[in-house]
Formats: sequence, structure tokens, C-alpha cells
Amino acid sequence: MSAAVSSATTEVVDPVPGAEAPHLPRQDLVQLLTPEGERVEHPEYAVDLDGEELRGLYRDLALVRRWDVEATALQRQGELGIWASLLGQEAAQVGAGRALQPGDMAFPTYREHGVAWTRGVDPLHVISLFRGVDNGGWDPVATGFNLYTVVIGAQCLHATGYAMGLQRDGGESAALAFLGDGATSQGEVNEALIWAASFSAPVVFFCQNNQYAISVPLERQSRVPLYQRAAGFGFPGIRVDGNDVLAVLAVTRAALAAAREGQGPTFIEAFTYRMGAHTTSDDPTRYRLASELEEWKLRDPIARLKAHLSRTGIADQAFFAAVEAEADELAGRIRSGTTEMPDPPGTAMFDAVHAEQTPHLAAQQAEFEVYQASFEGGSE
Repeated sequence: MSAAVSSATTEVVDPVPGAEAPHLPRQDLVQLLTPEGERVEHPEYAVDLDGEELRGLYRDLALVRRWDVEATALQRQGELGIWASLLGQEAAQVGAGRALQPGDMAFPTYREHGVAWTRGVDPLHVISLFRGVDNGGWDPVATGFNLYTVVIGAQCLHATGYAMGLQRDGGESAALAFLGDGATSQGEVNEALIWAASFSAPVVFFCQNNQYAISVPLERQSRVPLYQRAAGFGFPGIRVDGNDVLAVLAVTRAALAAAREGQGPTFIEAFTYRMGAHTTSDDPTRYRLASELEEWKLRDPIARLKAHLSRTGIADQAFFAAVEAEADELAGRIRSGTTEMPDPPGTAMFDAVHAEQTPHLAAQQAEFEVYQASFEGGSE
């Protein structure tokens, strides 16, 4: 290769992805629990939790991670079509989920397994979606947890519309829309922010900034911190340590309370890190360095809370052992429940299209049934 060609090539090649690990911001970051597990105060946000509540948060984090680990293994063994891991984001999801009140509605992406857990959704109902058995086995109305949304950013429009409906019905609840940092580049998200601001809709946008939109790092998505974008739409934005379950709980509680009181939307940026792959079809070693992952392991949300509970005497080894045993039981139930899931009949795809079947859809189903019956008893 000539020198001229080499020079031209160098000019268009991107810098080495992950060469600089995303460090925790020094300013404008709400934190109540340091990475070492030390409790700190914040002038605007606080939580007053007793020992039982703190132990409950640890249990949530530990069981959600075990669910995630088991589901990843099941996918690798061919039992699931794909899986979107939440490894490293447990505190962001559990903290936000526990901030919801029973009448609120959460609008997830496809990674909010921790929020699903806090809303009482059976892990097998989530796994059935990734196994291709159904479109999601839980009741959104009963759980206050909408169905997973794979179309990037679409759930923000759903949440805003739902919140505007609450407004018009005179409701006293709020909507919580989840999104990733990459989704902030989507038109649907920005449209939702505009509508929410224009109508002071009771909705909170909860962005889990896990540093990568699949393989694209945050610095290629935005020139300013994501939470600062909210000012351009006319409502508050705040950045919280997404690996600090206490801070996430406090900030999300406050934002949801403001929404219910008619103060309009808030944008929360939970600064966290996706420690695993984007999905099981992704290879993160192609776009980030191992040193970056090692740095973020020191900020592990579960180890952080465990250190705090141990240091303060709120939990002892017997408690942690009991949670681990419960996690083993959960993993066993997930594994057996997944492998024993029956395949749905082919006609099941017609059941959830409309609340009441239309004549056109009924004709399609009848045609499908005739077609399917033509294979019964036939030779291969």
C-alpha cells in the first residue's frame, strides 16, 4: 500500500472504540451510596428505608441477576431465540420499579426484566416471549407493566399517550417510560418529549445510559450529557448514578410524584453500564476493551449494596446465604419451566390481534385451518 493511500485510510478510520472508559461524572450526579458501599447524603434527594426494605432491595437485585444469568445460559443452549441481558443495570431497573405506585404504568423496552420483577410479572411469562411461545404472557392492566416493545423508542409515544389519557380521565397516577441512550437519537422519542412537554403530561422518561447503543458509544450520540437535553424541550432533567439503587429509587420517586401532582414530565438519565452483550447475538469484544469492563466491575450495583448491608450490620451471612439459596430455586424453576413450555397451536396467532375478531380475520383463520389440516396424516 502506498503512503498516500495509507494516509487517506487513516483519516477516515474511527478512533479505537472503548479506548477511554466512561468515568463517573464528577458533577450533577445524584448518589446516595458510593461504589464502596458508604452511605452519603444529597441536598435534594433522600430515602428513609428500614432494614427490611434494604434487605428487600438486595434480594431483588440478586434474584433478578440470577434470572438474567439463567436466561442467557438457556439461550446459549438453544432454548431461547435471543435474550437481552440486563447484567450491570439491575440497580437502575429495581430502583425505578420500586418507585412506582400500584396505579402507575411502566412502558418497557425489551430489557426491563428487573422492572417486570418489581411489578410481579412471572419470569416465565417474560421468557415465553423470547422462546417464541407468545407475545408476552402477563396482563399489563393487572401488573401495571406494559408489554415489551422491540421497536426502538416506540414505547415513549405509548407512555406519553397513556399519560395524556390519565390527564383527561382525571387520574392521579403516572407513566414511566424506559429507553436507552441510543433511543434518544430516534424520532419517536423526540416526538414523545415534545408532546409530553406541550401538554404537561404525567410521564417520566427513564433513560438507562449504559454507554452503548449496541456498538456505538455515547460520545457519538450526543455532544452534551443526555439529561441536559430535557431543557430544550422545556422540562427538568436529572442524572443519577444508575448503579446506586438508593439514589435511583429516590430520584424516580420524586419525579413520579411531581408528575402525579401536575408538574409535568421529567427526564432521568441513569448513568450505568451494560456489562454483557447487547443481546446474545452481539459480541461486545469487537467494540470495547476489557479494561473498560474491569473498571465498571468495581461499581457493581449488587456488591455495593451488599457492602453497605454488611458494614452496617443490617444483614449477615445467613441472610446472604438464604438469598443465594432462593436464587438457586428460582433458577431451577426457570430452567424446568422453560423447557416444559408447550408450543402453541398455529391458530394462536389470531387470538390477540383484536379484542373482538373481525370477519376478515375470521376468514383468514378459517383458511389457515384448512391449510393446516391438509398436512395431517399426509406423507412427508
